[in-house]
Amino acid sequence: MGPSLVPPTVISLVAALSLFLLLLSPAAAWRPWPHLAKSNVSDDPLVGDSKKYEGSSEFVHLKYHMGPVLTANITVHIIWYGTWQRNQKKIIREFINSISAHDSKSPSVSGWWRTVQLYTDQTGANISRTVRLGEEKNDRFYSHGKSLTRLSIQSVIKSAVTAKSRPLPINAKNGLYLLLTSDDVYVENFCGQVCGFHYFTFPSIVGYTLPYAWVGNSEKLCPGVCAYPFAVPSYIPGLKAMKSPNGDVGVDGMISVIAHEVAELASNPLVNAWYAGGDPIAPVEIADLCEGIYGTGGGGSYTGQLMDGRDGATYNMNGIRRRYLVQWVWNHVVNYCTGPNALDQ
Repeated sequence: MGPSLVPPTVISLVAALSLFLLLLSPAAAWRPWPHLAKSNVSDDPLVGDSKKYEGSSEFVHLKYHMGPVLTANITVHIIWYGTWQRNQKKIIREFINSISAHDSKSPSVSGWWRTVQLYTDQTGANISRTVRLGEEKNDRFYSHGKSLTRLSIQSVIKSAVTAKSRPLPINAKNGLYLLLTSDDVYVENFCGQVCGFHYFTFPSIVGYTLPYAWVGNSEKLCPGVCAYPFAVPSYIPGLKAMKSPNGDVGVDGMISVIAHEVAELASNPLVNAWYAGGDPIAPVEIADLCEGIYGTGGGGSYTGQLMDGRDGATYNMNGIRRRYLVQWVWNHVVNYCTGPNALDQ
């Protein structure tokens, strides 16, 4: 499906908002507005001869700051906070399992992860190709309420790893802790500034230093912000929402944010590895650089070239059994954004 135009006044607003957000808290997935960028890449994350690459810029200086990346097999432990439907959980579980499903139909989620794998630590070891679903914990009774701060999120994680019944395992070396909040939970700065973020837990709160991410279901609170392009903001008249590939606007919108955060957790788990800019308090990471780019030609107000299913749903890559829309990530080898659904030159 082709991209839609956004009025110049909106683009000006987006540019100003993007600059403001980059001055705020680190390691967050800003949405939904695609940042200004250019076009065209190859299917292979290391190959391309076009002079117009998505997000390419001589001003982007992504650097390695000598911190660890996740080179051992990665295990994602999920905390389901609030009320979740069975099918919603299935959509997210299957996405995580698809990251290492190398026999999925092309273009695939595992093909997307190959760009993330290009990042290495100081020994030259690459990020692991294996990402698997670990243990899960349900917090269906909203143990810390329906309005969470960034610090109370860490308290939710503490409750999950110290629970008397079936606590989540402590895995500081290669475990990622993914806190997902249901559509009736508000998190500090949700919708107005972020749709998700990642950081690491403080030993003073949790007892351990654990890389974690939070992503919220925006369906009731701000789908036009965090589930774009499956919902559109009310102040952009005439822009039609795309049909989500799994029939759940909120969860389908979460998938790209989850992908964004997992990619950055793998490449910058303690916020001292791969990022651009000189300030570790406000790093610009490998997914931040490609926010809003989902296909060839993506950038500015454009998602890029996507695919339409027979049912009219929009997506750009395949999982094990499902289809997903996932943003591209920055390829530091060739210095532009890449994705498995790139059109041949």
